[in-house]
Amino acid sequence: MNLDYWMWDSAQLPGYQKCVDAFEEKHPDINVRITQYGFDDYWSKLTASFVAEAGPDVFTNHVAKYPEFVRRDVLLPLKSLEATSGFDPNEFQDGLAELWQGPDGKQYGMPKDFDTVGLFYNKEMLRKAGMTTEDLEGLTWNPRNGGTFEDVLAHLTIDQNGVRGDEPGFDPNNVKVYGLASAGSGGYDGQTQWSWLAGATGWRFNDEKTWGSEYNYDDPRFQRTIKWYFSLVDKGYLPPFEKVGAEPNASQQLASGKAAIAADGSWMIRIYEAMKGMDLGIAKVPSGPVGHPVSMYNGLADSISAQTEHPEDAARLVDFLGSDQCQVIIGKEGVVFPARPAGTKAAIETFESQGIDPSAFTELVDNKHTMLFPVTDHGATVDSIMQPVMDEIYIGTRDPSSLTKVNKRINNLFE
Repeated sequence: MNLDYWMWDSAQLPGYQKCVDAFEEKHPDINVRITQYGFDDYWSKLTASFVAEAGPDVFTNHVAKYPEFVRRDVLLPLKSLEATSGFDPNEFQDGLAELWQGPDGKQYGMPKDFDTVGLFYNKEMLRKAGMTTEDLEGLTWNPRNGGTFEDVLAHLTIDQNGVRGDEPGFDPNNVKVYGLASAGSGGYDGQTQWSWLAGATGWRFNDEKTWGSEYNYDDPRFQRTIKWYFSLVDKGYLPPFEKVGAEPNASQQLASGKAAIAADGSWMIRIYEAMKGMDLGIAKVPSGPVGHPVSMYNGLADSISAQTEHPEDAARLVDFLGSDQCQVIIGKEGVVFPARPAGTKAAIETFESQGIDPSAFTELVDNKHTMLFPVTDHGATVDSIMQPVMDEIYIGTRDPSSLTKVNKRINNLFE
């Protein structure tokens, strides 16, 4: 009997093949076929497969997508099947399981990993700037003057004449090295762009109850954050929109020497670590007005398709993928941080054994200095509204105060 399992991350494929091999040893009557697509193609192919009733039995799911799948009745709740009936949310890192509970209280995903945001940087650029790694420890930020974080960005920025951003004569219109790499405007979630800044003011996307329907883009704390963040363009510390385009790549900007610091997710550790000729460092995001750093806390999960012809066997696979055995296998691969504490511990040990300090990502979770990815109905519509708006703010043709009217338009979707 065959089961189809779909995923999008090629870097995790080897680890999950090991998990599947171990699963098949326990269940020799089941053959699992893994299919991996690129992220963008993944969702279009997945949606098309559901429409054609030819989708996978089990697939990697995202919190931004699964509410729509639940509404379409294409997911099976874990506890409706014998193999996953004993699901216990307390066996995973705090809060991850709750992300996958629908408004009906049912569990629609088996947590597989989590991610937070940190600051990747080039140690050589720090040395040339007369700085040390200690200078990036304990950074502070506020939307009024940017705190010590803006001071660092200014000093690491260099114009075409070799003048730094905090020196007299700096030309913000002719920059050679930007203090902060651009990952775009951030759309509706700003995961690696500005969520960690806005969250550090105490702001949250919504009430953080599952599928909360009230967005808070009208909150002055959010609008002040956005105003400061994109003011970095005029100051010369962040690349302008026209230089990076609609799909900027922060890691490439760091690798090419066009930026000194890149705010990015923990899932990118291997990408940055593999950059040739760069002495990589990772620092925590700065503490904000709340008195400590804050990062978006997101977690993927494995879900079971309601179209599967083998629901109990699919549940057995999902149960195994969420077990200590599989998650320790994934942790030892050193690509992501698995959702179970044993898997997280294995990942930390792997990274540390290879000279990579992952504490910038994991301590946020240990200290509960996190905010949740927005999980709501109408996620695709909210994104379609916010993306062009945030792009215009980045370009400089729209003021952040206009987000008050935009927020009302978004919240009208839930009436």
